[in-house]
Amino acid sequence: SCCFLSENLINVVAFYRLPTDLVPKFYNITLWPRLSRHPDTGLYIFTGHSTVQFECVKETNLILIHSNKLNYTKLDEAHIVRLTASGGASAPIIKSTWLQPKTQYLVIELNGKLSQGQTYQLYAEFTGELADDLAGFYRSEYEEDGVRKIVATSQMHPTHARKTFPCFDEPAMKAVFHMTLIHPPGTVALSNDVVDATIDGVAVTQTKFEPSKKMSSYLLAIVVSDYTHLRIRIWARRKAIEQGQGDYALNVTGPVLDFFQSYYNISYPLSKSDQIALPDFYFGAMENWGLVTYRETNLLYDPATSSNSNKETTATIIAHELAHMWFGNLVTLRWWNEVWLNEGFASYVAYLGADYAEPTWNVKDLIVLDDVHRVFAVDALTSSHPLTSKEDSIVLPEQITEQFDTISYSKGAAVLRMLSDFLSETIFVQGLSRLFLKIFLQAVTDNDVLLPRPVQDIMNPWVLQMGFPVVTVDTASGKVSQQHFLLDPESNVTVDSPYKYEWPVPVRWMKAGEVQTDIWWLLEKEAVNPGMRSGASWVLANINVTGFYRVNYDLGNWERLFTQLSTDHQVIPVINRAQLVDDAFNLARAQLVSTTLALRTTSYLSLEMDFMPWQSALDNLNYYYLMLDRTEVYQPMQDYLKKQVTPLFMHFKNLTSDWTHVPEGHTDQYNQVNAVRTACRTGLTECQNLTSTWFRQWMENPQHNTIHPNLRSVVYCSAMAAGGEAEWEFGWIQFKEASLASEASKLMSALSCTSDTQLLQRYLSFTLNSTLIRKQDATSVITSVAANRAGQSLAWSFVRDRWEYMFTQYGVGSFSFASMITGVTARFSTSDELQQLEEFVEQNGAAGFGSASLAVDQALERTRANIKWLQQNQQEVLDWFSSQTH
Repeated sequence: SCCFLSENLINVVAFYRLPTDLVPKFYNITLWPRLSRHPDTGLYIFTGHSTVQFECVKETNLILIHSNKLNYTKLDEAHIVRLTASGGASAPIIKSTWLQPKTQYLVIELNGKLSQGQTYQLYAEFTGELADDLAGFYRSEYEEDGVRKIVATSQMHPTHARKTFPCFDEPAMKAVFHMTLIHPPGTVALSNDVVDATIDGVAVTQTKFEPSKKMSSYLLAIVVSDYTHLRIRIWARRKAIEQGQGDYALNVTGPVLDFFQSYYNISYPLSKSDQIALPDFYFGAMENWGLVTYRETNLLYDPATSSNSNKETTATIIAHELAHMWFGNLVTLRWWNEVWLNEGFASYVAYLGADYAEPTWNVKDLIVLDDVHRVFAVDALTSSHPLTSKEDSIVLPEQITEQFDTISYSKGAAVLRMLSDFLSETIFVQGLSRLFLKIFLQAVTDNDVLLPRPVQDIMNPWVLQMGFPVVTVDTASGKVSQQHFLLDPESNVTVDSPYKYEWPVPVRWMKAGEVQTDIWWLLEKEAVNPGMRSGASWVLANINVTGFYRVNYDLGNWERLFTQLSTDHQVIPVINRAQLVDDAFNLARAQLVSTTLALRTTSYLSLEMDFMPWQSALDNLNYYYLMLDRTEVYQPMQDYLKKQVTPLFMHFKNLTSDWTHVPEGHTDQYNQVNAVRTACRTGLTECQNLTSTWFRQWMENPQHNTIHPNLRSVVYCSAMAAGGEAEWEFGWIQFKEASLASEASKLMSALSCTSDTQLLQRYLSFTLNSTLIRKQDATSVITSVAANRAGQSLAWSFVRDRWEYMFTQYGVGSFSFASMITGVTARFSTSDELQQLEEFVEQNGAAGFGSASLAVDQALERTRANIKWLQQNQQEVLDWFSSQTH
């Protein structure tokens, strides 16, 4: 039996999911971060001790508990842990303990068995490095008034609590956390709950917190800093609070919390709400229960230097994180394969929360550009994946991280928005407060909602199979059909779906300017809707893009829509004007309509002053620029776009009385930026003179920057592109001295706009020196250099040459390798580039690509598709652009 045991033991220890024999009840944790280097090793460290109380629900002689990168102190009986039993019972003797780095376990083998129903305590003392790796308990550094300051902060999600103390680190293993932090006098300690007691010693202060709610380990948060705060407790560097950079977050948080309390019909579950801005932070933000952590750019807002886009980011991210305080934290998904429900839901209701806080913005419409269109691009590839994965397919920490992608957030949000639309918001919310997925059945029955099928039968095809349909309306016959929409028509779907890639499609539609009252459901591959046999009138389907699908029409109907656009475009709702452009360009990519037809959707733009259609057109033309800006098509394309944008540029010049103030409307402010960016980029002299003059005035008086915050990104980039080393050096100095994170980030991306390749080369080299560019920003510097047509090949060579060092040493935990690969390969469209990419994959195959594995596959697929697209379309595009400007 001994051999059997050891084989069994090997299996358990090699399996990434915890056995269910033991269930944690609570943790007592004391942590002491040292905010200065250890004199002997030169490292920053933390020490700690913890006790976890757990119940044995099935007898076993093995304790598995997560632990990663922690060193343990031997305790009295020569083992690194001590095991005791509650209530005077005796605990089995420890036979041996060891660490299993691959599966990140501390393994404790016992001489006897733990008894079912008995509770035990496991005590350990440990040391860890307080590294700058942005994971677990880590350090973040900044400078204030010439003094270097250290913050000890944390990011436990998804699998880093185990790097801070030994714990049962899976979301379903909820427990109560009793946290104590030891820290230098004069610093503040924060955690999920309120402070219970503070003991001020001479050498150190000890802060003990109230026990947390019963919660998942990934939601734990701890911070030690010398920050200060505002009332609902927005915490930030003292300087930032003094300058009023936390005020906007404070003003938004109250209304957003009020909105969610009434939305969920459950009052805010905690006794406090802390939000804190950190200089070094991997994600945009993290919804730790009661202590939400943010990148500075996302929480801090300075009206004098932040743009309306920064303001919108702050409002929507706060709403996203606070939505989790109920959905995600109070009610938690059992395992990471259901991430989409958690993140998709928070992404959707963030728009509702932000809309409540800022009702004049019409922010709810923007989900179509920011989420729906964005995720259509990914979900139309054969490498996409369904919203839900099988539980046993997500086990490794990197597989868990990979779940947090555009599909989970944006498709999740889009599909929930569609559900809310056909159920009605009221019933959607009722279903919610009954806590999901038993969900909507009861609410639907109670309200007699007329649905063609039960809710879960409508939703399953959208959740359990990847992709989405294109619905084709033939207005000559009234025939409506659907097919799985694939960007590359020659790609093969190798994954079988139980639903055969068909979907129950809710169609909201209008005819000749009249919105039809009822949703029409397409439940088969094809059906006839007699009302859509429209004769001389046009038909428009998927009103306001509430459905997650694209639409194609017979050519006659496209012609009638074009006529409507060029005579009176406002009869067509603004979201659908954006949709017509986006659908047409993507239908052309999929060879369902001609490329010329897609380009014709932009003909009416010289009459269009609204943001969404312009943004949609610019997003789609961006692909044409990536493919063609190194070919002969570049100039005719520039000339055409300059012709189309000039009226928009003039419109804003007049609206703002010659650029002396900003437009009233939130999206008008966005479109003003589009007008200036596009006019300058396409070579409109009046625009280039304007931006260069503004920048030069700032260079002459560096203390006084008069460029409006909304326009800074564009002006900085345009001036860098037109200027030389002097402009670049000035930009660099301003970047290093910027006290507001969002201002620094505008300068950081503008520095990559220069056309001087030596400066771009220098800038790339800065990304491997964290005193020049923070690790968390290195990826975005590399990708923005790659986005510059002068920097594309430099960035690709840089990533190829330094990949091994970045991937195995420098960027671990702080680089987003996936977006780096996507960024540097975005322009790839020749067989030569494909070969370089294949060689790169081969050379680094042995080390693997970790969380970038999916991105590498997508880059290969995208490059092959780009090569094909160029061969098929370059001539037609050249002919069309040339014919438009002569």
